[in-house]
Amino acid sequence: MAMVTAVLHRGVVDSDEPILCADDLGVLRGDGVFETINVRDGRAFLLDRHLARMVNSARRMEFELPPAEELAALAERALEAWRERSAGEGALRLVATRGREHGGPPTVFATIDPVPRERTLPRRDGLRVVTASLGVDADARGRAPWLLGGVKALSYATQMAVGRWAKSQGADDALWVSADGYALEGPTSSLLWLEGDTLCTTDLSSGVLPGTTSAFLLDNAPKAGLRTAERLITAAELKRVEAAWLSSSVRGVAFITTIDGAALDQRPDITAELHKLAGFEVPS
Repeated sequence: MAMVTAVLHRGVVDSDEPILCADDLGVLRGDGVFETINVRDGRAFLLDRHLARMVNSARRMEFELPPAEELAALAERALEAWRERSAGEGALRLVATRGREHGGPPTVFATIDPVPRERTLPRRDGLRVVTASLGVDADARGRAPWLLGGVKALSYATQMAVGRWAKSQGADDALWVSADGYALEGPTSSLLWLEGDTLCTTDLSSGVLPGTTSAFLLDNAPKAGLRTAERLITAAELKRVEAAWLSSSVRGVAFITTIDGAALDQRPDITAELHKLAGFEVPS
């Protein structure tokens, strides 16, 4: 049960109260979009960027969201309730489905939950990663918009399945690799790596989700004396870089310790700078 639940045009409701109909297309088909946003000091980090990505995801899926101002107001209603109940780190989830099967407005709601300690430990301990084939070439999703590359849709069964598979292999997370050998992104995270004094991330032309945290880090990397670049890198090349990370809104910035059992070089100094830039608290 979420600690806070708020529904568009209704405000905060009891988290045990049903808010979805049985024929909602978000339930029946995963037909909708969502964003998960880090909450610290009672405020949503990078909310504007998340709302912009959510609006773009809905546009790509050809359904109309309420205005961004209404979504921001819904988030703030949930945050007000959160501030009354907790001062800790939280995860704000904004969800919008296409609505009911036979027509009607989108179903829009927000929840906030505490971020459990185990979700933050990779900031301190890093991640063991295994590669998983995406099954298509790196440029396939750019040529096939119906594959919804770069869209944060509710249909997350594949992401959850590959995460379970990674854990069954003794790893902490997976890394999607294209059929032609390029390392792309994690199931729920963006890939970053270091080449000399350049902080790199995957070129969006490959259809990866535009990461809000990774984009923020690249925007602010010059403050840490780093150049930035967007490019493609093969999985084999990634194993030889100076350091690599997976970044996401809730887990934060987690350095990769191994890929398919092969140890990666580490740059603790750069990891510390990335944590500092994004303001993520590292557990003791």
